[in-house]
Amino acid sequence: MQSAQQTHYQRIGGAENIRALVRRFYELMDHLPESYGIRKMHAQDLQSANDKLFKFLSGWMGGPQLFVEEYGHPMLRRRHLPFAIGDAERDQWMLCMNRALDEVVEDVALRQELSDAFTKVADHMRNRAG
Repeated sequence: MQSAQQTHYQRIGGAENIRALVRRFYELMDHLPESYGIRKMHAQDLQSANDKLFKFLSGWMGGPQLFVEEYGHPMLRRRHLPFAIGDAERDQWMLCMNRALDEVVEDVALRQELSDAFTKVADHMRNRAG
């Protein structure tokens, strides 16, 4: 089975498609009224967040460890502790990511695998009730 032998990085099409996914994710966050809660947690200019998420996802999906090389271990939960993240924030983040996945990732199985994995990470980022 081809997909079992390839990383998500390879299956999504490498850096170019991860960049497209991240770009679309932040465009959605910037424009969807439903994502206002998480949008206001970010700087007005999303370029830094865009760059960091791209670098993180590159390594997380099995490609080059760009984030680790530049910033060290991701320590995602620790890096997100300054932000109040509950169910609503998790759901807003997932809304943007799932829409971006639907628009950018053609492979249905890969789209579902990534959505499932993102859901686990988003659940882990919650640091407050509700």
